[in-house]
Amino acid sequence: MLKKTIASIWMLTILSAFTISVNAQESDTYNMWECILLTPDYTQLPTLQKNMREHNAKYHSEGPFNATVYNIASGPNAGKMVWQMGPMMMKHNDERPAVGGHDENWNTKVMPYIKKMHTIEYWTQDDDKSNTALLAGPEVKYPILFIRYFEINSDNDFLVNQHFEEISKTIKALEGDNPWGLYYNEFIQGDLGRHIAGVNFYKNWAEMDENRKFKETHGKLFGENAWDVFIDRADAVFSNRWDEIWVYNKDMSGD
Repeated sequence: MLKKTIASIWMLTILSAFTISVNAQESDTYNMWECILLTPDYTQLPTLQKNMREHNAKYHSEGPFNATVYNIASGPNAGKMVWQMGPMMMKHNDERPAVGGHDENWNTKVMPYIKKMHTIEYWTQDDDKSNTALLAGPEVKYPILFIRYFEINSDNDFLVNQHFEEISKTIKALEGDNPWGLYYNEFIQGDLGRHIAGVNFYKNWAEMDENRKFKETHGKLFGENAWDVFIDRADAVFSNRWDEIWVYNKDMSGD
């Protein structure tokens, strides 16, 4: 996504043959989110909800430190929640709230009602391929996120860019509003394999029943015989894929 970030180092190291625009962009700014995966103590949920909301409203209500909380509604992490901060850049970690009671408030008012903190990840958006302009604004207009994680097979990593280029062009050619984002994990995850995430944003669950005609649109753009190639390429490029659905938790977020 940028020239001088850990993301570029990760891509060059793990995906050495993967010469994509992510590393080629000459930009001093980028959009990144910190995501903390948490297991709440559901026996203390009312207290956690109140304290988390107060903490986020006081310390994480605007700018790069704005916090949003999501409940994970499906997938292997169902029942957990994600505390997300951003959009930000790495440099903002030098200025993040720490003094003025922030850390004490988090440690005494929030963490006692958390059973486990699992991972802290940083996800950077591919601005060129993403279709997220509709998300702009102070209010959350798309509270349901359909997330597909991708684990890359390093033997075929040179095909990754082409795969997501086709997805991006197809989504942007669909009728109607179809916000979608592509995100790269900034740090090596070992056995977790959470390398890339594609995110569809929905206003409600009913939108998931709609036929967006992705396959049909893909055929119009790349040819009727391109679909089988697209599917076969995905099978070759990714060693694993899985989905999660996140639901915006208004009662805990800072926005």
